[in-house]
Amino acid sequence: MVSVDEIPFPAHLTIATKPLSLLGHGITDIEIHFLQIKFTAIGVYLEPEIVGHLQQWKGKPANELAENDDFFEALIAGSWSLRRSKGSQYGVQLESVVRDRLAEADKYEEEEEEALEKIVEFFQSKYMKKNSIITFYFPSTSPTAEIGFSTEGKEESKFKVENANVVDTIKTWYLGGTRGVSPTTISCLATTISAELAK
Repeated sequence: MVSVDEIPFPAHLTIATKPLSLLGHGITDIEIHFLQIKFTAIGVYLEPEIVGHLQQWKGKPANELAENDDFFEALIAGSWSLRRSKGSQYGVQLESVVRDRLAEADKYEEEEEEALEKIVEFFQSKYMKKNSIITFYFPSTSPTAEIGFSTEGKEESKFKVENANVVDTIKTWYLGGTRGVSPTTISCLATTISAELAK
């Protein structure tokens, strides 16, 4: 187990028969009047063999990788999963960010709006207590995402997102390099992968 802001994350997960390893973690937070308010703890799980697909960045220092959006584009092309713990109003926040980014890229149409509404509906039926877990799984074989939600050890509820534009925007919101929501997660991933590439 790895502790992220006092939240335990397992070192390995298996999703859809894919073994994934925890290669990065961090938090989302905001500073208000010099007070740091932490919203969520994040763990990013990737296929261990992802390192083999990133050889062109071998020898690059972690701080350089953390600021390289092309590196993160290559990174998110593989199968990976992201887990968040703690949070409230999550569906509304996700909808707002994804909608704004799609509109900015001129990709926000009726299909995207409908997909986002379904995501919000999925989360509205969930009660997020502390230590609730939201899992995103992005398979490398299809442009879809599976969202899972569990709390208090109950069986995970799942929802599939099939709109490719929405899926891509969620990916880049989390692991978009300089546009990612959690600089601590981006930095940790860059440090871990830089070290793995150096082996």
